[in-house]
Amino acid sequence: METGNPSLVCQGRILNMTNAESFPMVTLAEIQAASLLLEGKVIRTPLVYSPTFSEMSGAEVYLKLETMQKAGSFKVRGAANRILSSAGELGTQGVIAASAGNHAQGVAVAASMAGVPATIIMPEWVSLAKQEATLAYGAKVILKGSSLEESIGEALAMAERGHMTFIHPYNDPLVIAGQGTIGLEILEDLPETDLVVVPVGGGGLISGIATAVKSLRTSARIVGVQAQACPSALSALGAGIPTTVDAQPTIADGIRVKRIGDLAFPVMKDLVDEVVLVDEQAIVNAILTLLERKKVLSEGAGAAPLAALLSHRVRIQEGEHVVLLISGGNVDTFLLERILKKGLYASGRMVQLRVPVEDEAQSISLLLETLARQGAVINQIGQERSAPDLPVHQMRVILELEVRGRPHLKGLIAALNAAGFPVQPFPGD
Repeated sequence: METGNPSLVCQGRILNMTNAESFPMVTLAEIQAASLLLEGKVIRTPLVYSPTFSEMSGAEVYLKLETMQKAGSFKVRGAANRILSSAGELGTQGVIAASAGNHAQGVAVAASMAGVPATIIMPEWVSLAKQEATLAYGAKVILKGSSLEESIGEALAMAERGHMTFIHPYNDPLVIAGQGTIGLEILEDLPETDLVVVPVGGGGLISGIATAVKSLRTSARIVGVQAQACPSALSALGAGIPTTVDAQPTIADGIRVKRIGDLAFPVMKDLVDEVVLVDEQAIVNAILTLLERKKVLSEGAGAAPLAALLSHRVRIQEGEHVVLLISGGNVDTFLLERILKKGLYASGRMVQLRVPVEDEAQSISLLLETLARQGAVINQIGQERSAPDLPVHQMRVILELEVRGRPHLKGLIAALNAAGFPVQPFPGD
């Protein structure tokens, strides 16, 4: 999760971004220079055709898999271009960044490439997994701040007093140019691209890609996707200026940015055709679908473009060539378990049932036999006997089941009722 800041670090200086349009926009030539600089240093990620998503949508759908990038996301491109382009101008004590996720790891990897030390300020609440991943790439991690805004403030202060160069996650032309190399790769692999769908947080990624793609294929459309919980880009485009929005919790924390970047906004206004919103359930479904259908593990932000496609938030024409940017795969293992389970429940493939039975051994046996005949898989089974609403001679069996989908579940419940086991809904169902 990265949050906006009205300052820009350019060529080792901290600049005040009170008028972003006074700064030159990133050009195709700068993106092409970044591509040459990064060749052999970052991974040229694959563009993979998906028959499944093509059939679902009626378009020819391809996935640009930045999940396979170094450090697991696109962030290393921008960080590496920024650090390697400015190697002679970096602070004597290396680089510093503030991040709660992918930017931290991208900067750590890029600093290692350049042979300079990296310090990452992370909020105090950041997960142990993200701390350990950043440390593993060679960075020094300091926990400071109750919010990412506070962490950014600390990083900027440390940069000035500690002779370090602050690396902004998106509000930097060299970072934007590095992210734009994805657009070059897409068109090299699929020159007939008609539409590119990109997750939007601070806007550095989509502004770089839009600059590259629109410069080389003017007919192509660029659509941004944000979580409904944090519609900062959509709000800015509606207002005509970057605005700060209230952000709700979202599993797409990588795009939970309250204010679009000042450098990105003019580019988005000129080159991005549309920004759409997706809700939490659509993102959950997309993560699950990517994992099951393509064996691709994506974080919430990375799955947002597929969520937009499958929930019909993106307007497409039959047969056009659509590229979904799956921007990263760094999802916490414990969160992933909850996400997948939520997706299975929502799709009707996992269910919890409460079934009252007579408190005797043969009742349980008959219940289990009925479930077996219907082909249900029992994940968990429990029982309660002392609930106030239960007669003394009854107990309640609590089941978590795997089923094939809603029609299978409907048949299962009918079979249980016919066998004398009335299914009770859970509270709130």
